[in-house]
Amino acid sequence: MRLAFCGNDNASAYNISAGVLRNVCFVDALNLVPHVFLLFITFPILFIGWGSQSSKVQIHHNTWLHFPGHNLRWILTFTLLFVHVCEIAEGIVSDTQMKSRHLHLFLPAIMGFVAATVSIVYYHNIETSNFPKLLLALFLYWVMAFVTKTIKLVRYCQDGVPFSQLRFCITGIMVILYGLLMAVEINVIRVRRYVFFMNPQKVKPPEDLQDLGVRFLQPFVNLLSKATYWWMNTLIISAHKKPVDLKTIGKLPIAMRALTNYVRLKEAYEEQKKKVAEQPNRSPSIWLAMYSAFGRPILLSSTFRYLADLLGFAGPLCISGIVQGFQNTTNNTNTTEKVKDPSNSYLSSEEFLRNVYVLAVLLFLALILQRTFLQASYYVTTETGINLRGALLAMIYDKILRLSTSNLSMGEMTLGQINNLVAIETNQLMWFLFLCPNLWAMPVQIIMGVILLYNLLGVSALVGAAVIVLLAPIQYFIATKLAEAQKSTLDYSTERLKKTNEILKGIKLLKLYAWEHIFCTSVEETRIKELTSLKTFALHTSLSIFMNAAIPIAAVLATFVTYTYTNDKPLQPAQAFASLSLFHILVTPLFLLSTVVRFAVKAIVSVQKLNEFLLSDEIGDDSWRSGDSTVAYESCKKHTGIHTKAINRRQPLRYQLESYEQSTRKQTRPVEIDDVAIKVTNGYFSWGSGLATLSNINIRIPTGQMTMIVGQVGCGKSSLLLAILGEMQTLEGKVHWSNVNETEPSFEASRSRNRYSVAYAAQKPWLLNATVEENIIFGSPFNKQRYKAVTDACSLQPDIDLLPFGDQTEIGERGINLSGGQRQRICVARALYQNTNIVFLDDPFSALDIHLSDHLMQEGILKFLQEDKRTLVLVTHKLQYLPHADWIIAMKDGMVLREGTLKDIQNNDIELYEHWKTLMNRQDQELEKDMEADQATLERKTLRRAMYPRESKSQLEDEDEEEEEEEDEDDNMSTVLRLRTKMPWKTCWRYLTSGGFFLLFLMIFSKLLKHSVIVAIDYSLATWTSMNNTNEVKNIDDDKSTEKTHHVAVFSILSGAGIVLCLITSLTVEWMGLTAAKNLHHNLLNKIILGPIRFFDMTPLGLILNRFSADTNIIDQHIPPTLESLTRSTLLCLSAIGMISYATPWFLVALVPLGIAFYFIQKYFRVASKDLQELDDSTQLPLLCHFSETAEGLTTIRAFRHEARFKQRMLELTDTNNIAYLFLSAANRWLEVRTDYLGACIVLTAAVTSITEGPNSGFVGLGLLYALTITNYLNWVVRNLADLEVQMGAVKKVHSFLNMESENYDGYLDPSQVPKDWPQEGEIKIENLCVRYENNLKPVLKHVKAYIKPGQKVGICGRTGSGKSSLSLAFFRMVDIFDGRIVIDGIDISKLPLHTLRSRLSIILQDPILFSGSIRFNLDPECKCTDDRLWEALEIAQLKNMVKSLPGGLDAMVTEGGENFSVGQRQLFCLARAFVRKSSILIMDEATASIDMATENILQKVVMTAFADRTVVTIAHRVHTILTADLVIVMKRGNILEYDTPENLLSQEDGIFASFVRADM
Repeated sequence: MRLAFCGNDNASAYNISAGVLRNVCFVDALNLVPHVFLLFITFPILFIGWGSQSSKVQIHHNTWLHFPGHNLRWILTFTLLFVHVCEIAEGIVSDTQMKSRHLHLFLPAIMGFVAATVSIVYYHNIETSNFPKLLLALFLYWVMAFVTKTIKLVRYCQDGVPFSQLRFCITGIMVILYGLLMAVEINVIRVRRYVFFMNPQKVKPPEDLQDLGVRFLQPFVNLLSKATYWWMNTLIISAHKKPVDLKTIGKLPIAMRALTNYVRLKEAYEEQKKKVAEQPNRSPSIWLAMYSAFGRPILLSSTFRYLADLLGFAGPLCISGIVQGFQNTTNNTNTTEKVKDPSNSYLSSEEFLRNVYVLAVLLFLALILQRTFLQASYYVTTETGINLRGALLAMIYDKILRLSTSNLSMGEMTLGQINNLVAIETNQLMWFLFLCPNLWAMPVQIIMGVILLYNLLGVSALVGAAVIVLLAPIQYFIATKLAEAQKSTLDYSTERLKKTNEILKGIKLLKLYAWEHIFCTSVEETRIKELTSLKTFALHTSLSIFMNAAIPIAAVLATFVTYTYTNDKPLQPAQAFASLSLFHILVTPLFLLSTVVRFAVKAIVSVQKLNEFLLSDEIGDDSWRSGDSTVAYESCKKHTGIHTKAINRRQPLRYQLESYEQSTRKQTRPVEIDDVAIKVTNGYFSWGSGLATLSNINIRIPTGQMTMIVGQVGCGKSSLLLAILGEMQTLEGKVHWSNVNETEPSFEASRSRNRYSVAYAAQKPWLLNATVEENIIFGSPFNKQRYKAVTDACSLQPDIDLLPFGDQTEIGERGINLSGGQRQRICVARALYQNTNIVFLDDPFSALDIHLSDHLMQEGILKFLQEDKRTLVLVTHKLQYLPHADWIIAMKDGMVLREGTLKDIQNNDIELYEHWKTLMNRQDQELEKDMEADQATLERKTLRRAMYPRESKSQLEDEDEEEEEEEDEDDNMSTVLRLRTKMPWKTCWRYLTSGGFFLLFLMIFSKLLKHSVIVAIDYSLATWTSMNNTNEVKNIDDDKSTEKTHHVAVFSILSGAGIVLCLITSLTVEWMGLTAAKNLHHNLLNKIILGPIRFFDMTPLGLILNRFSADTNIIDQHIPPTLESLTRSTLLCLSAIGMISYATPWFLVALVPLGIAFYFIQKYFRVASKDLQELDDSTQLPLLCHFSETAEGLTTIRAFRHEARFKQRMLELTDTNNIAYLFLSAANRWLEVRTDYLGACIVLTAAVTSITEGPNSGFVGLGLLYALTITNYLNWVVRNLADLEVQMGAVKKVHSFLNMESENYDGYLDPSQVPKDWPQEGEIKIENLCVRYENNLKPVLKHVKAYIKPGQKVGICGRTGSGKSSLSLAFFRMVDIFDGRIVIDGIDISKLPLHTLRSRLSIILQDPILFSGSIRFNLDPECKCTDDRLWEALEIAQLKNMVKSLPGGLDAMVTEGGENFSVGQRQLFCLARAFVRKSSILIMDEATASIDMATENILQKVVMTAFADRTVVTIAHRVHTILTADLVIVMKRGNILEYDTPENLLSQEDGIFASFVRADM
């Protein structure tokens, strides 16, 4: 058969007697001309262009779309391509019905398709290289094509071709499309004026594209790249070579930044506020504000969603058509096909759609479109959700900065609530937005599905639908139960974490007292409760999974059985498989509906909480501090300010005071009006309760001088500072801030200062999670000289030297890796460094020892601040500094007791003055001090206090601050590709086996069985329906009915089995996960609790806690469902592929390239996804920390006036987190689009192979049904793999702790061999003792020898790091004793079991540690003692009256860390605790370092009286505490230097002890 353009079966084909244009063939030939013209013109240009690609303006501009009508052009071109495909198909189908080939029917269409493709490629290249003149070629093409198509259309109209003919419709649509494209092209000329105009328009790329930092190109690329995420390829491929970091993903485009969105939402919210302003009882609606700010993208996303859902129904319809067509062709093979007359070769639409191959191609296109729309809808909601979250976070932060302090402190808005708002509520709203389109798309989907089912199967379809609808409420019920279970689990795990946290914070104490097991069991108890609620959680999860799998089976069973018994006609394959696939479509929305409804409910609650928060009290507007107050001050001449010199600190305090009394009255000058910096008149202030905390306050604070505020604990000193700063509610009265008189020359320097900001150091040190340097500078410009002066004044240099990275060391959250004194000094340094006129220091000496306090006073306050003429207000307990004060305010019970200079008070209130004097006069008068000043300063300089006193040596060796470092220990090769792409199979195996082998086997077996049964169900359906369709009316009726019953029975039994197996598998997976979680946590806890103390010194607490919080949570709740989902989707895909290959073996050939593509997609995706997920997690933490930090340090931030800087930081952190999340979701879309397209290809190949090769129509339907399910599950396989890989990281981290060495708890002696009352005497022999922290470290004690008689009081002193604490730890074998021994009462302690040894000695530690629980529990957790004994202990510690006054007495509660008691009281509780344990040896480790003198005196008394008959070893911080001891040991660098009674040592003038004592006075 020869090929001819017009066909050679028709003589009249070339006849043009009726005129050239009347000839069909000629018109078709004419249509070829424009296409050929375009190809000829554009090809050379494209090749030249591609050759010179390198001359692009700037790399980012290749994504720059700037021709008007850009998107419209892409849409029109795609539509054009689709119509061309239809035209080609129509031509080919018509051609098959001719006797010979008629090329003119499809060749022009094919050329048109090529030309349209070239046109868009050409356009894209011109646009990106910004060369508009070349667009003329396209303009000419559109005109020519329009003209030729119009001729064709006119010709059809003249011939009277009816409208129902497909070719006529296609031509008509083409004319419209070409016309529109022509219009778009004219518009470009009109706007850009690139031709026919004198001055073409200049264009600049948008700001984002000029900024090379913006890597997120989704908003700027063309439609095709937008739909397929093509621009992500570079990132995902590069992730393979090097890990993705924040630099790779760049920054957010302007439109998505938190600030932009915050402004949008804030405006909308203010609008709502205005509306509601008239009605007092209504609150502004956040919903409406959100809608007006973000409504449009949500509508767009919903539109996409509707389109996708409607296209989704193409699947079942095409299946039904294909099976039907296949059936007809097999049945009608015997009937002869009629050959069409060539002159009338028109197809009607119905005939066209009956063609099976056409349907297969249509199905393919519909799938691709559906998936594209679906992903677009997801992407738009994600982006909007992220924008919304950014805006909400900024709104919350803005509000936090204005929250009233009383709100925070009186507990109306706790820190926890704020953290919840940030971490939970905003995310709830974001998630709600993600699921939002489902809310209105689902009902439509369900209604459509039911209608289609009804059309297919009639009434019986409604039975199936009813089953689904009736079971949906159960789904909802399960979902709510799940939420409840999760909430109770959360409560228990919070409680467990609190307990674990206490254990870890007090681990040293627990080990020293041998109480680990008590606390361990308490954690285990909570864990058991948590596991119980986890069990219900797991049960409901598995039920929900079961429902999801079982509902479709049940519905299908009900429908088909009903159909078989109600209808006379047998069930046809076309009906069966179309309805099966419809049921699959219907189940998804119903399953999701419950989730969406739940999220909607949560979102409503979240919005309520947000609204409450946004409407809560704000701090008063402190206009008085903004400098516009022009208050006339009454003159204060009656006060006289006396300027004292810095009095010599090196004389005894008494002399100072006396010399001060005798000092000649210096020339006083009247205080001028402007000498008052701050003045409070008639002030009554409250903490928001309405009751005045401070009343009748009239004070003045002189400019440029030092004012001290003194008074007992709790008399309102700190409150006074806060009241001045405007943090308290002013009930009445005024606070005046003077304008600095700027004419005086001395103030020249201060003009540069920030006038109304106050440098404030709070009582409780507040540090940022940043470097030491950043904490001190606090946003001011860095000035090296000033910085050095400040760090020296606060004697921070030695501490900085000890930190691993100097002042660039990150301080952990809340300064966790610093001691209290260091934290306090950093805060004081911050206040000194700031360039402000006024400095408020709230009790800066509380955590410092005497040397540091003196140094700070001399260098920092007297020198640095006074030289700068800065106004200083100092709250303090250290009365010995009073002589330095220019002005003193004494307070009592929230009122001002006295105000004036020390002289005034001495003259007017002798009683108070004497009281102060006795408090100060605590040193012995005999001790003369003739030390030269230099030596004292030398002393201070050399005072190097280590980061942790016992750890200065090891600190430098291993600073594992960064969690990441710790994680990569096992794989330092993580950059190596092999490791980045490999799944952690070993860890997976560890996890699976930790649940036990039996469960593992059960899970695998039940899974395989379940999937084989599900395949069997569908297979039996295929054979049954195919039988129906072949056996015509030959059989007799009864035979048929038995056949029918047989099939129904098989089908029902299999379905029943499937439903039961669904339940079993989902239960086994959850059960296995639970067992694994239980075992892993149990092992982890026991391992950690028995770990050596050194481990806790080296490993940051947060890191250990993370194992118990985040990682345990992942193991508990996230791994089981991921594992379930992964196995399910993998097995579904495998069974589907198996089924299709069984029906049509040829399919396997096509599968090879698809398989390879899939492998590479998942390989690349997994690596990138893991990185992006880690980025998302790691950027979330700083954001949450920043919020809680801000809430904690509100007063400081507001005093410093740094709100704007913190806000800026918050916006940056939010944007960083959002960009990571955006990229993560874009990567997920990238994957899903690719796997969906692969799935569509599988459907196409399956359809084509089964149509050509299929055995019977039933199997064709089966193959297609399975191919359609693959598209749904392919991306889940990859997503779950990636998730599992990330989650296995948690298991790996937990395992890394499980390989740790434990302490050796067993001794050589059996506990029963140790006498019950050992040690009775308390005699200690230390023989040649050598101690080190670990076998690879240097010894900290070298050959120490000592003998302590029973009942002796021994003092040990020495500089920091001299080994005195190590000696105390050696008694408890907390350190490695590798040589020598300690013998107590004749027993060598290294032979004893650890528990026995530690439970028989007592120790009081430097930091008082209390646990949450009752007072009784804190004194005696083992519950061994009687109440009398406890009261006795409290009485000895002078706490009895205080405890009696508490509600509940001994059962009164202690909050976490003992926060409801002062430090001194806590230390006394620790003393009582040591006394309760009647041990004959007590060790006090620097126990008086952090308490006030009064408490210290009590301690000394108790030790002398109550412990008179016991051996007491005191490790002294302040030497005067051991002057009364029987024996003093002076240590240096692990050796004993002096060993004698204090009297003898003091008599040696040049002795070290003597020099210590002189320095301490």
